[in-house]
Amino acid sequence: MLIHAITADPVYEFAADARTGLTKPGQKELPSKYLYDDVGSALFEVISVLPEYGLTRADERLLQRNASDIVARLPARVLVAELGSGTGKKTRWILRALCRRQHTSYFPIEISPAALAMCKRELGDMEAISIVGFEREYLDGLLEVAARRRPGDHLLVLFLGSTIGNFDRPAGCEFLHKVRGILQPGDSLLLGTDLEKPIPQLLDAYDDPLGVTSAFNLNLLARANRELDANFALEQFEHCVRFNPQARSIEMHLRSRRAQTVEIPRSALSVEFAEGETIWTESCHKFSAEEVRGLARATGFRCDSQWIDSEWPFAESLLIAE
Repeated sequence: MLIHAITADPVYEFAADARTGLTKPGQKELPSKYLYDDVGSALFEVISVLPEYGLTRADERLLQRNASDIVARLPARVLVAELGSGTGKKTRWILRALCRRQHTSYFPIEISPAALAMCKRELGDMEAISIVGFEREYLDGLLEVAARRRPGDHLLVLFLGSTIGNFDRPAGCEFLHKVRGILQPGDSLLLGTDLEKPIPQLLDAYDDPLGVTSAFNLNLLARANRELDANFALEQFEHCVRFNPQARSIEMHLRSRRAQTVEIPRSALSVEFAEGETIWTESCHKFSAEEVRGLARATGFRCDSQWIDSEWPFAESLLIAE
């Protein structure tokens, strides 16, 4: 079952966000959530198997190896909500471990209906599970799941793949505070975080030699052309990545190859680009294991357990709502 969002026209929202971001003084921006239309989601699935991008494989290895241990630390009668499920492939390990002891209700929360459909196909062969997908923003979907709980139900929230790294640190802290506000004491959050590693390794992960990440980033402009009637000339922009040492993050940008003007009719906007000027499209912040434990304490959780991958430094942390 898929429950669709009842929201404003998504094209209208995209147009409004594009107008806001591309008129910011100093640094033009487009929100990273718009990277994930059907084309972008498919390209990201390819990125996840590239040899340079070890994050997804580390995430899945930890879940596969430790799912039984993770589930053993959870109370009885657990509902599972996942923020940004993607295809649900790596979630299978947690759900399989839960289904060995109980019938499990799983609620993937995604803004992409295509991703929700892929998730249901990926997990549809599992027994002892019911799947209800919510086409919602993260917190809106989580509120709906929490409203469905019965007395005695515990909620396990999955926030995997280091999506928390797409927030800057203050915003990430605020987001986890809001998640905690929806949960009850004793509920759980399994949080994936990419850990610090050598800068050349990070740069390679976000600028692969095959150009898949470049295509993923440039698709954001193609999406603006499709949905907002914009006239971005994709060949006049190039994908570039930077490491920001102060933020300890990788930044993805789209750099204008020349001075140019882009019209975006749906946003009622004409945008001037200088040669070399960029649109900032995504940030991917990196953490230390201790920093994650401190983030838990600061947002109303305690870190019950933490598992770290040795091949590609990455952590899964089981946080318990205090």
